[in-house]
Amino acid sequence: MACAKLITLVYFRFNTRKFHGTANRSMTSNWRGVMEEELESGKQEETQHPVCIYRVPHNMRRVEPKAYRPNNISIGPCHHGAPHLRNMEDLKTTFYRRLFNNHANQPKLDQAFKFLEEQQTNVRRCYNEEIKFSSDEFLQMMLVDGSFIVQLLRDLSACDFQNVAPCLSPWMLPIIRREMIMLENQLPMFVLSELFELTSVVSASSRPNLKDLALRFFYPLLQVDSDYTLDTKKAGELRGLHFLDLLRSAIRPDLEGEKPRNFQPHMIRSVTELIEAGVKIKVDESKQLLNISFGKKWGFLTRQLTVPPLYINDHRGTVFRNIVAFENCHKDCNPDVTTYLFFFNGLINSARDVCLLHYKGVLHHSLGNDKTVSELINNITKEIVLDKHKSYLHKVVNDANKYFASFYARKRASLVHHYLTSWVVGVSTIGAVFGLYCTFIQTVRSFADSLEAFKNKSFGSVILDIFCVPFCGIRWLWNERKSISRWVWKKAKEILTRSD
Repeated sequence: MACAKLITLVYFRFNTRKFHGTANRSMTSNWRGVMEEELESGKQEETQHPVCIYRVPHNMRRVEPKAYRPNNISIGPCHHGAPHLRNMEDLKTTFYRRLFNNHANQPKLDQAFKFLEEQQTNVRRCYNEEIKFSSDEFLQMMLVDGSFIVQLLRDLSACDFQNVAPCLSPWMLPIIRREMIMLENQLPMFVLSELFELTSVVSASSRPNLKDLALRFFYPLLQVDSDYTLDTKKAGELRGLHFLDLLRSAIRPDLEGEKPRNFQPHMIRSVTELIEAGVKIKVDESKQLLNISFGKKWGFLTRQLTVPPLYINDHRGTVFRNIVAFENCHKDCNPDVTTYLFFFNGLINSARDVCLLHYKGVLHHSLGNDKTVSELINNITKEIVLDKHKSYLHKVVNDANKYFASFYARKRASLVHHYLTSWVVGVSTIGAVFGLYCTFIQTVRSFADSLEAFKNKSFGSVILDIFCVPFCGIRWLWNERKSISRWVWKKAKEILTRSD
């Protein structure tokens, strides 16, 4: 009986080991195949089309969530179908009908269908997340959203961007402009360009450029008080993976030199500190937004910081936040706008710095008070890590900090900070200096008069006066000591009587 149990146990263990061995070999074969397929699919994705539209990272989103999430209109798949955005779907469909109901464009609708069907895979790969819509839903969404954008820009171009386009209420256009520039609300530029070319009814030589129309539409987000002026040919040469990337490319600086980007170890000093150290702040409206310079002014002691004007009319900083998010997500992207915002973050430490920049004409805003602007600028770069080795402002910041560390700048800043911080302190300081000057002049005059009096005296008489005058004074005090004591006692009694 015991022998039978032993044989059964050995047989069970042998078969169990055999089963697990077979399973392990099967799993080994399966996981290797899965990983090889994943590797091949990754190679295919890299060679087809680059990812350029991203979900904003959580650490950036939690600082100001509303700057990245549309509240009125959705473009593309990231927010499509959200309940609070469905009201605008009818408006987008209206623009789609207006674009293709034109008799000249009706035959081109089939070409649009064919293009989107052929490019569906490439369009999906432009997004860094898996799109869960079916093929029909995705293609319909891309056609309607793309048609809405193309027709909207055409309508605005027809009225020279001065009036509200048909089918839009006056309140809609500023909101649509702000939400269409969000990173999660983008369509690939090659899709829009194809729809724009397909539906054009004029010759290529006379029709406007899509990128130029887009820049004219979005540029008021950065500079309200001036029209966008950029050569059409230059606009066509700008890189634009989507509208946000196009706007970023339009404001990037023109860099020259062997090392346009280099190491910047520290942030720049605040405006208050720079002005106290003798730096002149000058606005230059002829330069692009990110073109900042620092150099000598009026000799070797004074420096000048030249900055183009910055307009802030959105209390969330939507445009800058989304450009920074794109620069931090896209690998083929230098962090120029991020560097620019860190530069302003260093310039502005308080509401006083905002006031000084506004007085100099560098900073314009419509946010109510300077403290709000200061908090906005300081919070835009929150949760962002700047790559100090890719700063295009390395020369400006390093030269400014080097000047601030010089002996002249430090002493001048200390003097201004302690004695000329306000007009009250400045007047008191000037008064004290003037009083000291008058005392010095009086002392010199008295000394000159004494020298004039001693001219007709011999050296011996001068020595005698020096020693005799104090001696005579002491002798007089000794002789009149009783009278002086009685006078002092009398005055003391009068003071005591008054106190009683």
